[in-house]
Amino acid sequence: MSIRVHAVRSLLISAAALAVATPAWAQTAEEAQAQAAPQPEEASQGDLIIVTATKRATTVQDVPFSINAQTQEDIQRANASTIEDISRNVAGLAVQNLGPGQSQVSVRGVSAGQIVRDQPGVKEQVGIYLDESVISLSLFTPDIDLFDLNRVETLRGPQGTLFGSGSVGGTVRYITNQPRLGRMEGMVEANYNGTRGGDVGGHVKGAVNVPLGETVAFRAVGYATSYGGFVDALGPANGNNVNGGSRVGGRLSLLWQPIEELKFTPRVVYQKIKADGFNRQEVFNLYLNEFTDPAYEYDKREQYLLLREDFKDETLIADLTASYDFGPAELTSVTSYINRDILVSRDASALTHSVSVDLGLPIEATDIPSNLRDTTDLKTWTQELRVASTGDGPFQWLIGGFYSDVERVYAQRLPTPYYSGYVDATLGAGTSAAVANGFSNLDSPYNADIPYDINQLAAFGEASYDFGQFKLTAGARYYDFEEERDFISGGLFANGDNRLGDKTSSSGISPRFIATWEPNRNLSVNVQAAKGFRLGGVNDPLNLPLCTPQDEELFGPFAGGYDDETLWNYEAGVKYSKGVITANAAIFHTKIKDLQVTLDAGSCSSRIVFNVPDAHTTGVEAEVAVSPLEGLDLSLAGSYVSAEFDSTLARDSSNANDPLTISTGIREGNRLPTVPKFQMAASATYGSRFGDTGDWYVNASFQHVGSRYTQPADQENNPRTFVHGLPVFGMTNTDATTLDLKLPSYQLVNFSAGIDLDNGMEVSAYVNNVFDENAKLSFDRERGGRARLGFNIGTPRVVGVTARYKFGQ
Repeated sequence: MSIRVHAVRSLLISAAALAVATPAWAQTAEEAQAQAAPQPEEASQGDLIIVTATKRATTVQDVPFSINAQTQEDIQRANASTIEDISRNVAGLAVQNLGPGQSQVSVRGVSAGQIVRDQPGVKEQVGIYLDESVISLSLFTPDIDLFDLNRVETLRGPQGTLFGSGSVGGTVRYITNQPRLGRMEGMVEANYNGTRGGDVGGHVKGAVNVPLGETVAFRAVGYATSYGGFVDALGPANGNNVNGGSRVGGRLSLLWQPIEELKFTPRVVYQKIKADGFNRQEVFNLYLNEFTDPAYEYDKREQYLLLREDFKDETLIADLTASYDFGPAELTSVTSYINRDILVSRDASALTHSVSVDLGLPIEATDIPSNLRDTTDLKTWTQELRVASTGDGPFQWLIGGFYSDVERVYAQRLPTPYYSGYVDATLGAGTSAAVANGFSNLDSPYNADIPYDINQLAAFGEASYDFGQFKLTAGARYYDFEEERDFISGGLFANGDNRLGDKTSSSGISPRFIATWEPNRNLSVNVQAAKGFRLGGVNDPLNLPLCTPQDEELFGPFAGGYDDETLWNYEAGVKYSKGVITANAAIFHTKIKDLQVTLDAGSCSSRIVFNVPDAHTTGVEAEVAVSPLEGLDLSLAGSYVSAEFDSTLARDSSNANDPLTISTGIREGNRLPTVPKFQMAASATYGSRFGDTGDWYVNASFQHVGSRYTQPADQENNPRTFVHGLPVFGMTNTDATTLDLKLPSYQLVNFSAGIDLDNGMEVSAYVNNVFDENAKLSFDRERGGRARLGFNIGTPRVVGVTARYKFGQ
C-alpha cells in the first residue's frame, strides 16, 4: 500500500512539474483600463496587462525592465490569500514567514537576514505600495487582503529612481480596482475550508461599484476572514490549533471627474488582523524537552506555552490622488496618511527564566508566566507631486518631488507577576527599584521606549527617447533623509540607557540607465544599470546583563551605528510575445556595498546590524507562458540566484576559525540569508465550454522553494550543537541539542477545479499542499538556543470550496 501511495505521489509531482500555468499577463484590456485609467486607445492591447510600473500606463511587454504582474484571475485560480502565496509563482520573489503581518520580502537574493523584534530601526529592502501609497514597514510587511485587486506587480531590481529608499531590491505594488463612471458592477464571494489536523476557516467578501450621476462613482469593498489554526500547545496554556486568527476590513473610494481632464480619487482603507498564536514548531523548550523529567520529544506542529500568545495589527490608510491632463502633460498629486497600531504578545517565559536560573533565583520563580509585549504606533504622512508627458512622440519624460514624515513609537514590556519579590530576595532589597530607571512596573525586568522621527525629501525624474528600433531611458533620484531616535530602557535585564537625540542623516543620487533594442513588435532586448540605496541607522544597546562575557566581548564593539547600504544592479533581459507564446527572461549581477546584515548577538537576547563591505547576487530568471491547444494554458516561472558575501568579518583575518567570523557567519563565499538559490513554479489550466451556459476548468500547480539559511551564522559549524547549560527540571549543565540549520527545500502541489457560468456564478473546489508538506520557513531561537529552539512552519493541507457571483461585468 505504501509503495502504491509513493508511486502515485511521485507521478503527480512529476506531472505537475512538467506542466505550466495561466499566463500572469493574461488580462483583458477592459479590466486593465479599469485600473490604470489610460485613454481607450491606450488600453486596447488585446490580452496584455496594462501596468503602471513606470508611473505611466504601458503593457508588461513594453516595460523596459523585469516585471511580473499577477492578475485578479491568477490570484483567484491559485486560491492565494497572502503575498507569500503569490511569491511562489513569481521568479525571484521570496518571502520569509515570521507569522501574520510579519512576512519579510526579498527580490533577487538581496537580503540582509531575519529582522525580528527589538529592531524597529532597520529599513526595508523591498518597497511595498498600495496603488500610489507607500505602505512599507520594517518588521511588519502589511498583510493586505487580495480581494478585488486588479493585479500585483513585482518590479525586480532596484527601483530607487521612481520609488525611493526601501526599494533597493525591488518593489511590490498592490493595484486595486478603481471606481468606474457610468457602470454598476460588483462581486460577492464566500469560502469554507478545512486544515488537516486543524480548525475550519472561511471568508465572506463583497465589492460594489455604484455611479452617482455622470461625474461621480464610488467603490466599496468589505471582507471578513477566519483562519483555521493548526499548531497544538502543551503546558499550562495548552490547547489545540492555537494559531488561528482573523482579518476584517474594507476599502471605500470615490471618483469625481467634473471634466474629462480632471480627476479626484479620495479613499479610506481599514483593516484589522488578529492571530491567537504563531506558526512555531518547537524542538527544545526550557520547560519540556528530551532532557527534563519527564523527557519529551516534540511532534510536528507542537509547541510549549505558559501563556497564550497574541498578534494584532490595526491599519488605517487615507489617501487622495488627483490629476489634471493638460494635453501634452499630466499633473498628478498623491497625498496619503497611515496609522498603524501593532501588538506582538509572546510567551517569553523560557527566555526570562533561563536568565532566572543564571541569577540563582529559586525554582519557584521559573514557574511564572512572562509576557514579552512589543507595540508599534506608526503615523506616516507622504506627499508626491509629479508631471509626466502624455503624447505619442519619441521623447517621453517625467519629473516629480516626494516628501514623507514618519513618526514611529516602538515599546517593549516584559510583565512577569511577582518577579521583583524573587529578585529582591535573592539579589538584595530594593534591587528592582534601583534598576527601573523610571518605569513603574517593577515586575517587568525589561522595558524600553524607542521613538523615531524620520523625514525624507526627494526629487526624481526620468526621460526616454525612441529612435525607432532603439530606445534610451535615463533617470535619477536625489534624496535627503534625516532620522532622530531616542532610546530609554530600564529593568533588571536592561542597561538603564537614556540615549536621547541619536541622529542619522544621508543624501545622495540614485541613477538608472536603460537601453532597449526592439527589432519588431514581438521582440525586445533591454540592458540596464541602476543604483539602489537603504538608509543606515543606530543599533540598540546590547542587553549586557543577559550576555555571557564572551558574547559581550565579541559583539560589544559593534553596538553603534551602521552606514547606508548601496548597490549597483547590471542586467540584460529579453521579452518575446507572438501568437500562443510569451517568454520573458533576464540575467543580472548586483554588487552590494555596506550590506546591512541582521544578526543575533549570541546569548544577549539582542540583535545587531553589521555593515558587510562587499557582497553580490548573480542570477537568471525566466517566465514562459504558452497556449498550445484551445483551452489549455501552460506557464513556467523560475529563478536561480547565487547570493554571497565577498568580505569576511574577523578580528584576526589570518585565522579561519576566528570567533567573530564563526559567530556572525560573515565569511567570503557564505550565502546571504533567507533566500533560496533555486525557486520555480509550474502549472497547467485546461478549460472548455459547459454546455451553453458557461465554462469549466481544472488547474494543477507545482511549486518548489530551495534550501535557505535563516541567519548567516547558521552556515558555520552546521549541524549545530546548542549547549543549554541550564541545571533545572532534571537537566544538567552539559545537555545539548544538535540541529541541521539549513532549511530544507520544499515542494507544494495544488489542485483546483471549477465552473464559471455565463450568469456570473462561479464555484470552485481546491486542495492546497496536497501532500501535507511541513515546510520549515525560518529557524526560531531564544537566547542563543539556551531557552528555546524551533522553526516557523507553513500551512498544512487545506481543502476548500469557494462560491463567487459577479454582476454588471
